Amino acid sequence: MLGPRRFSDLRADLPGLSANVLTQRLTELEARGVLFKRKLPPPASVQVYELTEWGYEAEIIVQELGRWATRSPLHDPTLPISGVSILLSFRTMIDRPRIGDLDISLGFRFGEDQYRGHLNHSGFTVSQGDPEGADLIFEGNPEALGAYVYGGVPYEELNAQGTLSIVGDRKQAEHFRTLFPLPEKFIPPIR
Repeated sequence: MLGPRRFSDLRADLPGLSANVLTQRLTELEARGVLFKRKLPPPASVQVYELTEWGYEAEIIVQELGRWATRSPLHDPTLPISGVSILLSFRTMIDRPRIGDLDISLGFRFGEDQYRGHLNHSGFTVSQGDPEGADLIFEGNPEALGAYVYGGVPYEELNAQGTLSIVGDRKQAEHFRTLFPLPEKFIPPIR
């Protein structure tokens, strides 16, 4: 959903999935018209997988499943998560009325993976790209960003651990973290 990905990137973000199974799934999705393979121009010259226009239309379905899944009594927002997954979760969980008049450019650096986003009254958009020059940049690992936004872990604690740093206005960062409330957990009836 955030742009073309190399097989190795997909594999790294899906640690529980074997390379053979991932290859089978990608082949099936390509045959069904959800994605296509293409080669990036030089100097990269690597093969990537990219969603088709129809494939991108599935985001709303993925978002609804994501909202539903966060209500599970077993959902644990502290588990490992990829950079793409945390950013997609922000697009899913954003509460637009909380944005107010905030209008900022955002950057995210997770190791070699870089993303550039924008947040305003219309919501949160993000794609692959150099975050340099963004109003607010989050650097570190996706789990730490999730702990900061969803887990309420103070920035100072994450920064002291070396897992998250913020470049830019800390008041904007604190506002940003309030925009993604998790819904209440489903509590099964006692029988």
